[in-house]
Amino acid sequence: MNPTSVVDTIVQEITIKGSAGRIFEALTDPGQRVKWWGSEGRFQTTHMESDLRPGGKWMMRGNGMGGKPFRVTGEYRQIEPPRLLVFTWLPDWQEDAIESVVRFDLKEEAGVTTVRLTHSGLASESSRTSHKGWPQILTWLQGYVERQG
Repeated sequence: MNPTSVVDTIVQEITIKGSAGRIFEALTDPGQRVKWWGSEGRFQTTHMESDLRPGGKWMMRGNGMGGKPFRVTGEYRQIEPPRLLVFTWLPDWQEDAIESVVRFDLKEEAGVTTVRLTHSGLASESSRTSHKGWPQILTWLQGYVERQG
């Protein structure tokens, strides 16, 4: 994984042995997302709702550190299966949270896909600090897709 940082942006990249279609499905299907987005003792997603269309809303909730409930909401901006997914992100665990944008770019070559995540609009230091978990989330995605085949 190669982290890059621009003032209000987090960029992470990971290579996953799996098709872009399979990864796109794991990112967008609520039943699959709750299986891999989280880890016991850290935070775990327990529920996701998704209206997968531009302008459609999504919501994810679960339990964070110490069992504290969390909720993230957003709206889909761009959906181009299996190569691009862009949505807004508004977490409830951050007091000064403002809506930011998460973008997944998927590029497949010979059954291996490079996933590039760009989280932009993180205007405050606290918002950047509270979103340093992306490398772990991408690792969970990788493990899920590579286990499922």
